Order: sequence, then C-alpha cells, then structure tokens
Amino acid sequence: MGNEAFKCLVEEILFPLDICINGDRAWDIKVLDERFYQRVINSGSLGLGEAYMDGWWECESLDEFFARIMPSDPEKRLKKNLKLIFPTLHARMRNLGSKARAFQVGERHYDLGNELYLNMLDARMVYSCAYWKDARNLDEAQEAKLDLICRKLGLKAGQKILDIGCGWGSLARYAAEKYGAEVVGVTVSQKQKAWADEACSGLPVQIRLQDYRDIKETFDHIASVGMFEHVGYKNYRTYMEIAHKCLKEGGLFLLHTIGGNTSKIATDAWTGRYIFPNSHIPSIKQIGASIEKLFVMEDWHNFGQYYERTLLSWFRNFDSNWDALKDRYDNKFYRMWKYYLLSCAGAFRARDLQAWQIVLSKRGVPGGYLSVR
Repeated sequence: MGNEAFKCLVEEILFPLDICINGDRAWDIKVLDERFYQRVINSGSLGLGEAYMDGWWECESLDEFFARIMPSDPEKRLKKNLKLIFPTLHARMRNLGSKARAFQVGERHYDLGNELYLNMLDARMVYSCAYWKDARNLDEAQEAKLDLICRKLGLKAGQKILDIGCGWGSLARYAAEKYGAEVVGVTVSQKQKAWADEACSGLPVQIRLQDYRDIKETFDHIASVGMFEHVGYKNYRTYMEIAHKCLKEGGLFLLHTIGGNTSKIATDAWTGRYIFPNSHIPSIKQIGASIEKLFVMEDWHNFGQYYERTLLSWFRNFDSNWDALKDRYDNKFYRMWKYYLLSCAGAFRARDLQAWQIVLSKRGVPGGYLSVR
C-alpha cells in the first residue's frame, strides 16, 4: 500500500469528526512528515503518540483534537492489525498488576523526579482529580478534595486510617493536621516516600515503601486515591479482599479512581508504554464484581467533569515552568508530557473517562449513609 492510500485512510477516519489535515482550526492537525500516515495506520494510538513525540505532526489544541476523536474509537476500524490487538492479548495472558511488577510504575513514572511534580502540581502535591465545586484555583480545589474525602469517611480525631497509594503524603498530612488522625500511607515510589517523610515530619504519619498485598493490620477507615488504576483487572478481587480484611467493623473505605464507560482488559498502548506501565482503567461492572459479597456500596460520586480543568491546570504549570526543568528533561520528554496531559484532558472533556469516589462499608451503615458533596 502506497503512502497516498495510508493518507486516504487517515482522512476517512478524521473527516466525520470534523478534523482536517493541514486545516487552519485549532483542532486540525498539521502533518510535518509524510511517514506519519503509515505509522498511524500500522500502530494506531501508539503510532500517533510516538509520531507526535518525534515531531511528525502538530496541533494547536491537542485537548480539543482528542475530545473530538475519543468518542469515535477509530482503532475499531484497524483491529485486524496484530500490532493493535497485541496489548489486549498481552494483558489477557499475563498479570500486569502482579506483585513482581508492582514497583515498576513507581520507578518509571512517580520517580521521574520530585522537581517535575513540584513544578506541575498544587502546593500540597496532590496528583489526582481536584474538586472545583467552590474553588477559585488549583490549590483550593485540591484542598477541597482532601477535605471531601475526610468528611465522607466521617474522620474523627484519634482514628487510624490507611492510605493505599499515598503519593507524596498529601492526604496523610491533611488528615493528621486538620482532623487529628493517625495515618499509615503506602507507596511504590522511593521518591514519593522521601518527600512524604519530610512533609509529614512531626505528625502521627508513617509512610511505607510497600505493596498493598503486604498490609496486615486493621484500621478504622481506608482511603485509596488514584492508585486503583495500577492494580489491574486480574487483581481487583484480591485488592478488595485485602481492604476488607484491613477495615475494622463499622469503618468506611473510600475508593477514588478514574473510571471507564466500557469494560476493557488493556490500557491504551501509548499510555502503557510511556506513562503508566501495567495500568488499567476499571469499569463500573469490574468494580461491582470485585466488591460482591465483601462490601455494601454506600455512595458513588462521579465528578469526572472536574478532571479536564485539573489536567489543564497541570499543563499550564508544567508549560510555564519548563525553563526550570529543561536542563533535566529533553524536548522529546516535553512533547511526551504535553501529549499525555492534553490527551487526557480531551478524554475527560468528551466524558470518555470519569473520576469516581466510591464509599464502601462492610455491612451497611446503620440508618443509612448520608452522602457528602
């Protein structure tokens, strides 16, 4: 097949989405290398992302481009290509969330350098969807999210909580400072632990470099914010069984996760290779099956509409602070990170992805759970 035929296939995919090649609107793409067409047809989303990293195409508004393309699932038309179905076959045959792989995402993503995240995130270093309901800026929106979690748990002074996937210790620190809680946080990132240890110094907070499967003790409440995406669908039941075992009778478990509208077993190929190795976005069905006969679902709150604004805030911070980072990271990293943040913003704008906070109890809250918003 000649390059003109590959170009025609790409045009066929983009035309119904009102996206033009070399058009003059913000969401149109500018092709700078003719090899782009064959690479995209042969490798789908992986080829699209790699071609952007290599400078083969540009788009003034990547987020709007992806908001238009995500709902159409263009790879459906290319699924006969073995390169495109390999990630699904790989995920089906192997347990990508196994204990042996648990620390890979820490090493390859969260250990990229605390300077990167300092220049991208809010003052508390929260790396999950902010709660913009009454907030004026990112700092306020992330603090509102941390407070929302504590209120949903009914957190009281002296209670001991477990934070599975504690990141840089933002929730642990907030819960200890504002609510008088005692916190154990676990992470698979050495650099997150080092930062959190310092940030939580002097507080009743213990940060561990530990896989969730090695947690043994019990807690009054459990929170897990932005970590479930790294568990993998083959491990959801194990994860929930461990949470059930670690939660005291009468306690609550708050699960905060990105969610998908359909059940899949593999992540996007580009995202899996360059951003979050071994990751997987759960569906309602998959989460529901994992909690059956273990938990009562007390509350399911979707505020995915706020993730677009969060991601755009992160990109503005990253972009405006690039001069402080470019000695540590090259231009290809800049394009990769820009592509990551803005493609995700587009996916949330299209409501292709959601952000869920789910409150679970062991036997149901007596008299019923009062939803907190």
